Amino acid sequence: MSQGLLFGPDDAPTAKPVGDGWQQMRVLITVKAAPNPSETYGETVCVAGIRLDFDAPGWVRLYPINFRELDSPHTFKKYDIVSLRAKPARGDFRTESWRPDITSAHTVDHLKPWTRRRVEIEPYVDASMCTIREAVHANSAAPSLAAVRPDRILGIDIKPHPGWSPEDQRKIDRYVGQLDLTGGARTALQPPRFQGWYRYRCTPRCNGHRQGILDWEFVALQRKLKHHNDEDLARELRAKYLDQMCAPDRDTVFYVGNQAKSPRTFSVLGVYWPTR
Repeated sequence: MSQGLLFGPDDAPTAKPVGDGWQQMRVLITVKAAPNPSETYGETVCVAGIRLDFDAPGWVRLYPINFRELDSPHTFKKYDIVSLRAKPARGDFRTESWRPDITSAHTVDHLKPWTRRRVEIEPYVDASMCTIREAVHANSAAPSLAAVRPDRILGIDIKPHPGWSPEDQRKIDRYVGQLDLTGGARTALQPPRFQGWYRYRCTPRCNGHRQGILDWEFVALQRKLKHHNDEDLARELRAKYLDQMCAPDRDTVFYVGNQAKSPRTFSVLGVYWPTR
């Protein structure tokens, strides 16, 4: 499959505009990544999806977003179609990256499973993670978001989270130590108890990929089951993310993306798992 299909049929990646003005866009939200510590906001979230505008279709990354302080009119969830304005993220070389004005966001539709979602997502599904990685190795500014249909899912690794890095912990400490304008105490972002990796082959000739899971829902499930002991919690994560989402009757697709600091390293940002 050609690299061009990473962006839909006959579409090349849309370059960022020259100016820094706001642009209105409609985005089908497909990815809500796990929160990261932020000195300014406490935590920030990266959201990605498919831009549905006829003049600029393709993948888009929206960052930073602080879901903690979003008013209800501006909140949204996966598979919502959201109208908002954003401007190019000049500090991020990746073509898909934009800075959103989250106060402008409002949901205009929600795509229920699975037929309506398939119509929008399927044209952007690529069969080869190897091709994506090769492109980035050749050019760090190559596509940084994609959807990959694995040829064979080999398993999932679930291990205890080591805790925040010293750099992330310093961000949390500085955030908590700042004066809250509302007078309330600031809450530190807690790391999840477990982290996970998918192991899969993208094609029959692939040597295999092992990619970390950065899905918001992977962390949210752990918080929901916070009273489970470690053994039971790990079992529930495996049951959801492998036995259910990757079951033989599911047409599993991984949403993948890289980070600006490590463009050659891709992670699984979310899972699309319609019935076959």
